[in-house]
Formats: sequence, structure tokens, C-alpha cells
Amino acid sequence: MSLLDARGVYGGYGGADILNGTSIQLDRDEIVVIVGPNGAGKSTMMKAIFGLVRIRKGQVHFNGGDITNGKPQDMVGRGIAYVPQERNVFPSMTVKENLEMGAYLLKDDIRPRLDKVYDVFPKLRERRNQPAGLMSGGERQMVAMGRALMIDPVLLMLDEPTAGLSPLLIDDTFARIREIAALGIGVLMVEQNAKQALGIASRGYVLATGENRYEDTGPNLLANREVAEMFLGG
Repeated sequence: MSLLDARGVYGGYGGADILNGTSIQLDRDEIVVIVGPNGAGKSTMMKAIFGLVRIRKGQVHFNGGDITNGKPQDMVGRGIAYVPQERNVFPSMTVKENLEMGAYLLKDDIRPRLDKVYDVFPKLRERRNQPAGLMSGGERQMVAMGRALMIDPVLLMLDEPTAGLSPLLIDDTFARIREIAALGIGVLMVEQNAKQALGIASRGYVLATGENRYEDTGPNLLANREVAEMFLGG
């Protein structure tokens, strides 16, 4: 049984479907990447899974339970963490306060969770008393991902985690994502840096006009000439 199984999903905004039967599956410990051109429905699919976009038709199952059109706060309670592309930190709060906000639903001692995040992102330990708004784009992305890890998620969903980052920071972000998956956390990622993302992916999905066009392992999609020419810039 897959950890996440979204089948035949239709939905969108204002009564217009962006998703036209999209299906995504993810097993535990996998890194699954969704790629495709702008407007393909990549981010919309992730939002639909998390309950931020209404699903008109289709079903989403997580860990054996039906979560179709569930509320985002319920998703967090089930162990699903979502990091949006924009406005993903509280700029006036310190790094430590941002991380603590990720655990606001928890009643247990969060210090072990903080230590776990600091182990993945050592720079956050060094900068823990610095306002997040004064950090670089790459550092803010670390804060956002670290805050998501504070709920000790089973599934981490990342929307464009390397958007706007320098090549060096892109490499570092992908390295951190691999470390997170090695902790036993499933990772579902929408990413414009398709070649590098597929390079670390267990599996990938190529979407176009809200439909599945290709699904395969990351290496196989990278080796697929048609995929490369149509969706990966040759």
C-alpha cells in the first residue's frame, strides 16, 4: 500500500479545472518529483492534496485513510507538512521562534525536535537568535523546511524549494532533501530545476495541462529523449 495515493483528481480555481485526472503515488522513504511546464498543474496538485484546492472529482488516500478535501490543519495532524513557495517564514521572528511555530499543535517537549532540525540544518543552530527576515533566500528556505520538520512528518511536501536560489544553494538544498528522506520521511516536491530534481528522485511525474504525460524513475525520465526535448530543455 502506498503512503500517498491520489487518483484521477480534477479540481482548480473558480469553477475551472486545472487538474484533469491527475494521479500521484508515493511510498515511504521516497523522493517523488513533479515537473512540467508552467501552468501544468504541479503546484495545484500539491495544494489539492493538502486541502488548499477543492477536489471536484477523484480521491486522495494517505496512510490508508481517505483525506480527499480534508482541512489543512487535519493534514498536519496526520503527519503531512507543506512548505509553500512564497511567504514561508515569519520575518520578524527569530529562527528559533519560527521553528517553534511549526510545533504549536504539539504538547510534548519540543527540544528533541529542535535538535533534530539543527542536525539537518547546522546553520540554523548558529543563526537561531537572528530574525528570519534578515536571512538570505537559501537560509529562509532552510527555516521553512526546518519548521515543517518540527511536526515530525511522515510526508513532506515542497513547492519549488530552490526557486530564486544560486546554483551553489540549489545543490545544498537538494543535499538537505536527500538527508530528510534518509530519516524515513517521504518527500513530494514540485520543482522547476527539473534535471537536478529528477537526479535525486526515486520516481518522477511529468504533467502537462493537468494530466499525467510520463511517469518513471528519475534516471529513466532523464534518459528519455522525448521528455528531455519537450520538458527538460533538451
